[in-house]
Amino acid sequence: QVQLVESGGGLVQFGGSLRLSCAASGRTFSNYGMGWFRQAPGKEREFVSAINWSGRNTYYTDSVKGRFTISRDNAKNTVYLEMNSLKPEDTAVYYCAAGRYGAAVMSDSAVDYWGQGTQVTVSS
Repeated sequence: QVQLVESGGGLVQFGGSLRLSCAASGRTFSNYGMGWFRQAPGKEREFVSAINWSGRNTYYTDSVKGRFTISRDNAKNTVYLEMNSLKPEDTAVYYCAAGRYGAAVMSDSAVDYWGQGTQVTVSS
């Protein structure tokens, strides 16, 4: 069992920045691929970014490329999402996800564990 706890969400103005953190506990964090997803009001949950077990491979949805950066620190059992140049359309609940096979987690079907989510609100 892996427990994921997100933090770092909040209210920020257009163009601002936030850094989300996802702390993992339980089994060996470095074995897991990780991902960030988000769900805006009235919309389906969507993939945002993912990273494989080593941190060597990263992926982003097109709308956040060049603005968001995913990283991980296996010594701290934590994955991060640095979000810059935030826009109102980035407003959503952001979820951290873990997949047991080590590959970057880019779809719901690859997720074994979810965090509880953290709210990000970007004002215009």
